[in-house]
Amino acid sequence: MNVLAKLKKEWFLVGMVIAIALATVTPNIGRSGGVIHLEQLTGLGVAIVFFLHGLGLSPQAIKAGLTNWRLHIFIQLATYALYPLLWVVFDGAFLAYMPSALAFGFCYLFALPSTISSSVAMTSVGKGNVPGAIFNASLSSILGVFITPLLIQLFMGFEGVELDLMASVMSISKLLLLPMIVGQVLRPYLIAWVEKHKAVTNKIDKYVILMIVYNAFCDSVANGIWHEFSVGLLASSIAICFVVLLVMVHLIQMAAKLAKFNLPDEVAAVFCGTKKTLAAGVPMAKVIFGADPNLGMILLPIMLYHPIQIFYCAIQANRYARKSKSAAALG
Repeated sequence: MNVLAKLKKEWFLVGMVIAIALATVTPNIGRSGGVIHLEQLTGLGVAIVFFLHGLGLSPQAIKAGLTNWRLHIFIQLATYALYPLLWVVFDGAFLAYMPSALAFGFCYLFALPSTISSSVAMTSVGKGNVPGAIFNASLSSILGVFITPLLIQLFMGFEGVELDLMASVMSISKLLLLPMIVGQVLRPYLIAWVEKHKAVTNKIDKYVILMIVYNAFCDSVANGIWHEFSVGLLASSIAICFVVLLVMVHLIQMAAKLAKFNLPDEVAAVFCGTKKTLAAGVPMAKVIFGADPNLGMILLPIMLYHPIQIFYCAIQANRYARKSKSAAALG
């Protein structure tokens, strides 16, 4: 009974494990473009999450999130300075001990912008500064249109990169701003209903994350990244991704405390500052690297890192949620 009670309490993490297990045996069902077109469902789920954020956020809270310049600088430096510094320091080791295409894949990983949907969702689960997370995840994606190709050129020497800024801005707007604006417009009419049904609405972002996890792992299995490379190479790549994430999460946590951020700002800093986007990373790679036959190996690090970051950050989000609940109980 104690075990069952524990599993019920940690249903979100149990769901993560189940989603990964299901993905290994049913990749064609949950992969992007698969039987149920889960990528469309996750897109709808993300829109619903942002709509609920729009309903739940007061205009004063949004203004506070937009004007928190210390948090914005902190997160963008983590994304576009701290991560690329890993390549500056360890590029020789990467190039010496693995195929160059895979090494450059890690370089590409370090140069990518943050995610939008999972960063905000994790911040929400962890009871963090959601307005600050929304602003910084969006800003990171826009900056990434310019900064990521520039970093790749600087580190790897690729030229002739052209990305459609307007298309990126429109995509982010449709994904994030439009549902949130609609939520804000309808807030006076629906906020009482949302407050009444918090037991359900507070879990929706977790359900969306579970769908994202299942979709991400189905894509990984369907694309064959688990058998296209040697066991040793795959294992070392997974280990590097996990170590990088572990180091960055706890380094940013320590830095946030040194910066004297409150707990909600620390949560936003951790989840926006440590994430790397797969959704934007794959199409961006096709533009940057063109028809490079090694594109699959270049994409391997981000394809491995993406589900690992979601899983580990979900654990961190649960810990932050419990910490916030304890702090609230203490007054």
